[in-house]
Amino acid sequence: MKSVLITGANRGIGLKFVEHYLNSGWQVYATYRQEHQDLLELSKAFDKLTLLSLDASNPESIAKLGHSMSGISLNLLINNAGVYGPFDAAFGEMDKHVASWQEVFNINTIAPHLITEALIKNLQFGAPAKVAFVSSKMGSMTDNTSGGSYIYRSSKAALNAVVKSLASDLADMNIHVVALHPGWVKTRMGGDNAMIDTDTSVNGMVEVIEQLGPQNSGQFVAFDGQQVPW
Repeated sequence: MKSVLITGANRGIGLKFVEHYLNSGWQVYATYRQEHQDLLELSKAFDKLTLLSLDASNPESIAKLGHSMSGISLNLLINNAGVYGPFDAAFGEMDKHVASWQEVFNINTIAPHLITEALIKNLQFGAPAKVAFVSSKMGSMTDNTSGGSYIYRSSKAALNAVVKSLASDLADMNIHVVALHPGWVKTRMGGDNAMIDTDTSVNGMVEVIEQLGPQNSGQFVAFDGQQVPW
């Protein structure tokens, strides 16, 4: 039986990933910061779902996750947990948002790397294994023609740099990585004006993950399979 661990699984894209892999017969380990009724209902309906508490902003919580997964094989890790930060953080006022900026970096950039380190033995047990990082087109330097969104953009650009380094560092372990752009998705973060629903986003990203291997490890790919410029 294939196994996957999904972070930030209590709602939105993360919850949809959980539903997809459960329906595909995988053993699913799902982390949450705050319990959500939909995730709890899934855990009652599927005995292949294990729920794990995780505060991605806390390195001790990440280390605890690693200990709780000791000896378990993982074929796939999906680093999905993320935050946007304050929407009113504009140029000229960033000095008021330094603490928020640091928190977003902790969750969006540092935590995915620490989680991957904490679960590296699990991924080695499951090798060839894959690690998918839910990034954003907003982290693309090339695509940034509108400015603003300093906190979120910089955290995702830094995450992409992490993914590129991991592609090299994990290659000899037969572990392959990808940075994913999920699209503008109708979630709490994406808002009601977003262009696609979670089904469209997740189904597309799953297809990208399935095609991931040594030949394309370290790439930045959108949910529709298109390469995203760095």
